[in-house]
Amino acid sequence: MIVDLPDTDTTEISKKLVRMRSSGGAVTLGRVLTLIIDVDATDDTEAAVSASNAASREHPCRVIVVCRADRDVAARLDAQIRVGGDAGASEVVLLTLSGPLAEHPHAVVTPFLLPDTPVVTWWPGRAPEDPSKDRLGRLASRRITDARQSSDPNAFLLARRAGYHPGDTDLSWSAITPWRAMLVSALDRPPHTRVLSAEVSGPFDMPGLDIFAGWLAHALKTRVVRKPGRLGVRLLRENGELEVSVNESGGGVLRSTGHPDGRAAFSRRTTAECLAEELRSLDADEVYEAALHGLPAVEYEETL
Repeated sequence: MIVDLPDTDTTEISKKLVRMRSSGGAVTLGRVLTLIIDVDATDDTEAAVSASNAASREHPCRVIVVCRADRDVAARLDAQIRVGGDAGASEVVLLTLSGPLAEHPHAVVTPFLLPDTPVVTWWPGRAPEDPSKDRLGRLASRRITDARQSSDPNAFLLARRAGYHPGDTDLSWSAITPWRAMLVSALDRPPHTRVLSAEVSGPFDMPGLDIFAGWLAHALKTRVVRKPGRLGVRLLRENGELEVSVNESGGGVLRSTGHPDGRAAFSRRTTAECLAEELRSLDADEVYEAALHGLPAVEYEETL
């Protein structure tokens, strides 16, 4: 069910939400959090809503989409409410803020926050320099950005490092979870010899690989090189090599000196999968913080 409320106010939106729950059976019982999505009018809002709907099947929530529209007009609030099949396991409130109202999104959002539940703010596109100091970021205990949408991923991640505050995270980090898990599992196998150096290869427009390199640099305290080429991670150890790569068919291959090759199915994680993972734990991600701190130590090998 979708209901449009043009040129409205927060009181009327709240009343309509109550009426829709009463008539349609949609309830807030069981909602575990409030997810705020901050977008601009030029962003793909429907893609963000679709991802949140899919993630809500694991984390039932109220989704509040804040869309910043034209700022050079009179103040105006337009809203749309989605419940039922149009909202996954959540209820979606889309708020389009025009004119001076676009500079005060926190005042519009606050009446719709679910009581006694955590708040998460997600920026699917552009992100503030310091998410924890942003007006919508201050409402949240978890703040999610997405370096994959940036035209300069490395600079984007360095900005995340400079402005990091406990509770910050990025979807490029959760996108590489299967890689990290496979590598750590391989390192747990004997013999446990020292890692002398590491290489992370792949396109430079994949920020997950940059943060992977930062994680290795911080955790291993060794030289880490980020280079172009086929997707893969290669560790040089005292007793040989350990390599995780993606073959032509898209499968993951693990090669380790003295061990038979291992294989795993690898596919690029969707935004919904990454978002669902980040919503599972709302505590500070200390490993992500460590990966950010390791970024300056990564050496970049440019293409010839």
